[in-house]
Amino acid sequence: MTDRVRLVGEYFHPWPNSAGFYLARERGWYAEVGIELELVTFDAWVGDGLEYLNSGRADFGVFPSNRLLQRRELGQQLVGVAAVNQRGLETVLTVAGSGIERLADLSGRRLGLNPTPRGRAIVRELVARDGGDPDRVQLVDLGSRELTAAEIANGVVDATFGSYWAWDNLREDYPSHQLRAWEVDRHLGVGYHSYLLGTREDVLADNPELVRRFVEATARGYEAAAADPSVIPDLYERITPYFSRRLLARSGELISSTWLHEGRWGTLRTELIEPYSAWLADHQVIGDPEIWRAAIRPAVPVG
Repeated sequence: MTDRVRLVGEYFHPWPNSAGFYLARERGWYAEVGIELELVTFDAWVGDGLEYLNSGRADFGVFPSNRLLQRRELGQQLVGVAAVNQRGLETVLTVAGSGIERLADLSGRRLGLNPTPRGRAIVRELVARDGGDPDRVQLVDLGSRELTAAEIANGVVDATFGSYWAWDNLREDYPSHQLRAWEVDRHLGVGYHSYLLGTREDVLADNPELVRRFVEATARGYEAAAADPSVIPDLYERITPYFSRRLLARSGELISSTWLHEGRWGTLRTELIEPYSAWLADHQVIGDPEIWRAAIRPAVPVG
């Protein structure tokens, strides 16, 4: 008997962070454990991957860890079962000549971002920790749009928050040596799992064996892709043929460095989850710093 499983990804289109799923499917590792996997992207009109899970439109989803905690506080029975990334991915990005040489220099400048409570809190913390005045940062609402470096250079804003060092910042619209980027988790004072793999409580309760098989096959995919990221451009030629091989290759090299902890994929680490949950509570992004204890149900041991 084959279990049909639907997984909704974390973004508007696939990118190399999802390589483990695609590779495991291509090499037949899901089929070996009796799973037929359908990989889909979300329709923003419906909602993100967590909304797909909550409404029963998907069996598994990939989503930011902070959004899981926020939804869990709303009473939604959603759980994280494995970590996709072992660190954060966001940057503050600007270009040479902007006059921004350090995070404190964002004071008095226009910063484009999606101004969620978490985004605003991170920006304030980054600027304050570097000695700047967070009240003087001029926030420009970009919604879900990610500006290119060329748009920053053309004066749309002075800098942006939220682009990924392993994806957006690699786009070939601007000379890389002219970019100025700060990796957020290196400056924030707290680390975090950028993305988690998760499901619903009822899926976990009704079919724990399916969850285990799915996570184990997925781990094979991610560990194989991490061992040889050169497979990623070929893998994605059928998935996202509109991206250059150069971009896919470089992104694969970088993002694969975030997948494993002590050689294993999926490990949910208390030393990342607990302090990040406390940080989110301290900055009024969530109310209960202990909510992670209900939201995290590892299918592999917690580190």
